[in-house]
Amino acid sequence: MNEFCVIDLNSPTPLITAAIHNGHKLSQHLERITALTEIERLREEDPYTGFWATLSTNHIISQRSRFEFDLNRAPEKAIYILPSDAWGLNLWKKKPSDKILDQIMQQYAGIYKAINDGINKLVQMFGKIAILDLHSYNHRRGGPDAPPDDPALNPEINVGTGTMDRDYWAPVVDRFISDLRGHEFQGRKLDVRENIKFRGGYFPSWIHGNFGESVCCISVEVKKFFMDEWTCKPDWDTIEDVSNALQETLPGLMEEISK
Repeated sequence: MNEFCVIDLNSPTPLITAAIHNGHKLSQHLERITALTEIERLREEDPYTGFWATLSTNHIISQRSRFEFDLNRAPEKAIYILPSDAWGLNLWKKKPSDKILDQIMQQYAGIYKAINDGINKLVQMFGKIAILDLHSYNHRRGGPDAPPDDPALNPEINVGTGTMDRDYWAPVVDRFISDLRGHEFQGRKLDVRENIKFRGGYFPSWIHGNFGESVCCISVEVKKFFMDEWTCKPDWDTIEDVSNALQETLPGLMEEISK
Protein backbone atom coordinates (compact mmCIF):
# COMPACT_ATOMS: atom_id res chain seq x y z
CA MET A 1 0.00 0.00 0.00
CA ASN A 2 2.93 2.39 0.63
CA GLU A 3 3.56 2.62 -3.11
CA PHE A 4 0.21 4.40 -3.48
CA CYS A 5 -0.59 5.83 -0.06
CA VAL A 6 1.05 5.81 3.36
CA ILE A 7 -1.63 4.78 5.85
CA ASP A 8 -0.26 4.64 9.37
CA LEU A 9 -3.15 4.51 11.85
CA ASN A 10 -1.61 2.42 14.60
CA SER A 11 -0.69 4.99 17.27
CA PRO A 12 -2.77 5.35 20.45
CA THR A 13 -3.86 8.94 19.83
CA PRO A 14 -7.33 10.22 18.80
CA LEU A 15 -5.93 12.35 15.95
CA ILE A 16 -5.32 11.65 12.27
CA THR A 17 -3.67 14.06 9.86
CA ALA A 18 -4.28 13.46 6.16
CA ALA A 19 -2.69 14.83 2.97
CA ILE A 20 -4.63 13.01 0.26
CA HIS A 21 -3.49 15.33 -2.57
CA ASN A 22 0.18 15.32 -1.58
CA GLY A 23 1.27 12.74 -4.17
CA HIS A 24 2.97 13.53 -7.46
CA LYS A 25 3.98 10.20 -8.97
CA LEU A 26 2.08 8.48 -11.77
CA SER A 27 2.14 4.79 -12.61
CA GLN A 28 4.37 4.02 -15.60
CA HIS A 29 1.48 3.24 -17.93
CA LEU A 30 -0.15 6.60 -17.15
CA GLU A 31 3.12 8.52 -17.35
CA ARG A 32 3.52 7.28 -20.92
CA ILE A 33 0.15 8.62 -22.05
CA THR A 34 -0.29 11.81 -20.01
CA ALA A 35 -0.41 15.02 -22.03
CA LEU A 36 0.50 17.12 -19.00
CA THR A 37 3.93 18.42 -18.13
CA GLU A 38 5.28 17.75 -14.67
CA ILE A 39 4.86 21.39 -13.68
CA GLU A 40 1.23 21.40 -14.87
CA ARG A 41 0.51 18.47 -12.58
CA LEU A 42 2.38 20.00 -9.65
CA ARG A 43 0.42 23.23 -9.99
CA GLU A 44 -2.86 21.42 -9.29
CA GLU A 45 -1.48 19.01 -6.69
CA ASP A 46 -0.87 19.90 -3.04
CA PRO A 47 2.90 19.63 -2.66
CA TYR A 48 4.36 19.92 0.84
CA THR A 49 1.08 19.06 2.59
CA GLY A 50 2.61 15.68 3.41
CA PHE A 51 5.11 17.55 5.58
CA TRP A 52 2.26 18.97 7.66
CA ALA A 53 0.57 15.58 7.84
CA THR A 54 3.49 14.16 9.84
CA LEU A 55 2.35 16.29 12.80
CA SER A 56 0.41 13.26 14.00
CA THR A 57 1.79 9.76 14.32
CA ASN A 58 -1.52 8.64 12.81
CA HIS A 59 -1.46 9.91 9.25
CA ILE A 60 -2.60 9.32 5.69
CA ILE A 61 -0.28 10.66 2.97
CA SER A 62 -0.98 10.04 -0.70
CA GLN A 63 2.00 8.91 -2.77
CA ARG A 64 0.15 9.04 -6.09
CA SER A 65 -0.91 12.11 -8.01
CA ARG A 66 -4.54 13.17 -7.99
CA PHE A 67 -4.21 12.80 -11.79
CA GLU A 68 -4.07 9.03 -11.22
CA PHE A 69 -6.93 8.91 -8.74
CA ASP A 70 -8.45 11.64 -6.63
CA LEU A 71 -9.23 10.46 -3.10
CA ASN A 72 -11.30 13.59 -2.52
CA ARG A 73 -13.82 12.63 -5.18
CA ALA A 74 -16.47 9.92 -5.23
CA PRO A 75 -15.52 6.66 -7.00
CA GLU A 76 -17.39 7.51 -10.20
CA LYS A 77 -15.49 10.82 -10.46
CA ALA A 78 -12.14 9.78 -9.01
CA ILE A 79 -10.32 9.47 -12.35
CA TYR A 80 -10.02 12.57 -14.50
CA ILE A 81 -10.85 11.74 -18.11
CA LEU A 82 -12.15 14.91 -19.77
CA PRO A 83 -10.74 18.45 -19.53
CA SER A 84 -13.93 19.41 -17.70
CA ASP A 85 -12.90 17.00 -14.92
CA ALA A 86 -9.69 18.94 -14.23
CA TRP A 87 -9.65 22.72 -14.69
CA GLY A 88 -9.92 22.46 -18.48
CA LEU A 89 -6.56 20.71 -18.83
CA ASN A 90 -5.82 18.46 -21.79
CA LEU A 91 -5.10 15.32 -19.77
CA TRP A 92 -4.25 12.39 -22.03
CA LYS A 93 -2.58 11.65 -25.34
CA LYS A 94 -5.00 8.75 -25.45
CA LYS A 95 -7.63 7.65 -22.97
CA PRO A 96 -6.47 5.05 -20.41
CA SER A 97 -7.75 1.57 -21.26
CA ASP A 98 -10.60 -0.02 -19.33
CA LYS A 99 -8.11 -2.49 -17.86
CA ILE A 100 -5.97 0.33 -16.50
CA LEU A 101 -9.03 2.16 -15.17
CA ASP A 102 -10.14 -1.01 -13.35
CA GLN A 103 -6.69 -1.41 -11.80
CA ILE A 104 -6.70 2.20 -10.62
CA MET A 105 -10.12 1.84 -9.04
CA GLN A 106 -9.01 -1.31 -7.23
CA GLN A 107 -6.23 0.74 -5.64
CA TYR A 108 -8.67 3.52 -4.78
CA ALA A 109 -11.06 1.04 -3.15
CA GLY A 110 -8.21 -0.66 -1.26
CA ILE A 111 -7.04 2.66 0.17
CA TYR A 112 -10.53 3.54 1.38
CA LYS A 113 -10.91 0.09 2.96
CA ALA A 114 -7.61 0.50 4.82
CA ILE A 115 -8.64 3.98 6.00
CA ASN A 116 -12.03 2.64 7.11
CA ASP A 117 -10.42 -0.17 9.09
CA GLY A 118 -7.92 2.19 10.72
CA ILE A 119 -10.56 4.73 11.73
CA ASN A 120 -12.78 1.97 13.13
CA LYS A 121 -9.91 0.76 15.29
CA LEU A 122 -9.24 4.24 16.68
CA VAL A 123 -12.94 4.91 17.30
CA GLN A 124 -13.18 1.67 19.24
CA MET A 125 -10.17 2.75 21.26
CA PHE A 126 -11.20 6.36 22.00
CA GLY A 127 -14.90 6.74 21.24
CA LYS A 128 -14.35 9.98 19.32
CA ILE A 129 -11.45 11.13 17.16
CA ALA A 130 -10.46 14.18 15.09
CA ILE A 131 -9.07 14.29 11.56
CA LEU A 132 -7.32 17.23 9.91
CA ASP A 133 -7.84 16.94 6.14
CA LEU A 134 -4.94 19.06 4.83
CA HIS A 135 -4.91 20.71 1.40
CA SER A 136 -3.58 23.77 -0.41
CA TYR A 137 -5.11 25.93 -3.12
CA ASN A 138 -4.07 28.25 -5.94
CA HIS A 139 -4.73 31.98 -5.83
CA ARG A 140 -2.79 33.25 -8.85
CA ARG A 141 -4.66 31.58 -11.68
CA GLY A 142 -4.33 34.67 -13.85
CA GLY A 143 -0.66 33.83 -14.40
CA PRO A 144 2.69 34.32 -12.68
CA ASP A 145 2.74 38.06 -13.40
CA ALA A 146 -0.95 38.74 -12.75
CA PRO A 147 -2.14 40.10 -9.41
CA PRO A 148 -3.27 37.50 -6.88
CA ASP A 149 -6.95 36.70 -6.53
CA ASP A 150 -9.02 38.94 -4.26
CA PRO A 151 -7.85 38.34 -0.64
CA ALA A 152 -11.40 39.00 0.56
CA LEU A 153 -12.45 35.77 -1.15
CA ASN A 154 -9.23 33.84 -0.56
CA PRO A 155 -8.26 33.51 3.11
CA GLU A 156 -4.79 32.30 3.99
CA ILE A 157 -6.41 29.32 5.69
CA ASN A 158 -9.91 28.21 4.76
CA VAL A 159 -11.53 25.90 7.31
CA GLY A 160 -14.09 23.69 5.58
CA THR A 161 -16.93 22.39 7.74
CA GLY A 162 -19.67 21.94 5.16
CA THR A 163 -19.78 18.13 5.36
CA MET A 164 -20.29 17.81 9.13
CA ASP A 165 -23.00 18.44 11.72
CA ARG A 166 -21.55 21.86 12.53
CA ASP A 167 -23.69 22.40 15.64
CA TYR A 168 -22.66 19.08 17.16
CA TRP A 169 -18.95 19.66 16.53
CA ALA A 170 -19.02 23.39 17.38
CA PRO A 171 -16.72 23.14 20.47
CA VAL A 172 -14.05 21.29 18.48
CA VAL A 173 -14.22 23.47 15.36
CA ASP A 174 -14.47 26.75 17.25
CA ARG A 175 -11.47 25.87 19.41
CA PHE A 176 -9.44 24.89 16.35
CA ILE A 177 -10.22 28.16 14.54
CA SER A 178 -9.62 30.24 17.67
CA ASP A 179 -6.24 28.64 18.35
CA LEU A 180 -5.19 29.00 14.71
CA ARG A 181 -6.19 32.67 14.64
CA GLY A 182 -4.42 33.28 17.93
CA HIS A 183 -1.08 31.92 16.76
CA GLU A 184 1.71 34.49 16.33
CA PHE A 185 2.65 34.01 12.68
CA GLN A 186 5.63 35.93 11.34
CA GLY A 187 4.81 38.88 13.58
CA ARG A 188 1.10 38.95 12.73
CA LYS A 189 -2.05 36.84 12.80
CA LEU A 190 -3.15 34.45 10.08
CA ASP A 191 -6.27 35.18 8.03
CA VAL A 192 -8.37 32.15 9.01
CA ARG A 193 -12.00 31.94 7.85
CA GLU A 194 -14.62 29.24 7.55
CA ASN A 195 -16.28 27.97 4.34
CA ILE A 196 -15.20 30.95 2.22
CA LYS A 197 -13.37 29.15 -0.57
CA PHE A 198 -14.09 25.47 0.15
CA ARG A 199 -16.57 23.58 2.31
CA GLY A 200 -14.92 20.15 2.15
CA GLY A 201 -14.93 17.38 -0.46
CA TYR A 202 -15.81 13.72 -0.76
CA PHE A 203 -13.25 12.47 1.78
CA PRO A 204 -14.71 14.32 4.80
CA SER A 205 -18.23 13.73 3.48
CA TRP A 206 -17.53 9.96 3.38
CA ILE A 207 -16.07 10.08 6.89
CA HIS A 208 -19.02 11.93 8.39
CA GLY A 209 -21.49 9.75 6.48
CA ASN A 210 -19.89 6.55 7.75
CA PHE A 211 -18.81 7.50 11.27
CA GLY A 212 -21.35 10.17 12.26
CA GLU A 213 -20.77 11.59 15.73
CA SER A 214 -17.64 9.50 16.27
CA VAL A 215 -15.32 11.45 13.95
CA CYS A 216 -14.83 15.18 13.39
CA CYS A 217 -13.04 15.74 10.08
CA ILE A 218 -11.99 19.37 9.54
CA SER A 219 -10.86 20.31 6.03
CA VAL A 220 -7.95 22.76 6.07
CA GLU A 221 -7.11 24.53 2.79
CA VAL A 222 -3.95 26.63 2.93
CA LYS A 223 -3.57 29.27 0.24
CA LYS A 224 -0.31 28.75 -1.64
CA PHE A 225 1.36 31.79 -0.12
CA PHE A 226 4.07 29.38 1.09
CA MET A 227 5.27 28.62 -2.45
CA ASP A 228 5.32 29.94 -5.99
CA GLU A 229 2.36 28.13 -7.50
CA TRP A 230 3.69 28.58 -11.07
CA THR A 231 7.22 27.27 -10.52
CA CYS A 232 6.27 25.23 -7.42
CA LYS A 233 9.36 26.53 -5.64
CA PRO A 234 8.78 26.24 -1.87
CA ASP A 235 9.36 28.83 0.83
CA TRP A 236 10.47 26.41 3.53
CA ASP A 237 10.50 29.00 6.29
CA THR A 238 6.81 29.70 5.69
CA ILE A 239 6.00 26.00 5.29
CA GLU A 240 7.55 25.36 8.70
CA ASP A 241 5.72 28.36 10.19
CA VAL A 242 2.40 26.95 8.94
CA SER A 243 3.37 23.61 10.47
CA ASN A 244 4.03 25.34 13.80
CA ALA A 245 0.64 27.06 13.63
CA LEU A 246 -1.11 23.73 13.04
CA GLN A 247 0.96 22.10 15.79
CA GLU A 248 -0.28 24.71 18.26
CA THR A 249 -3.91 23.70 17.62
CA LEU A 250 -3.39 20.04 18.50
CA PRO A 251 -3.61 20.25 22.32
CA GLY A 252 -6.90 22.13 22.05
CA LEU A 253 -8.25 19.63 19.52
CA MET A 254 -7.37 16.75 21.83
CA GLU A 255 -8.91 18.51 24.82
CA GLU A 256 -12.21 19.22 23.06
CA ILE A 257 -12.52 15.81 21.35
CA SER A 258 -12.08 14.08 24.72
CA LYS A 259 -14.94 15.96 26.42
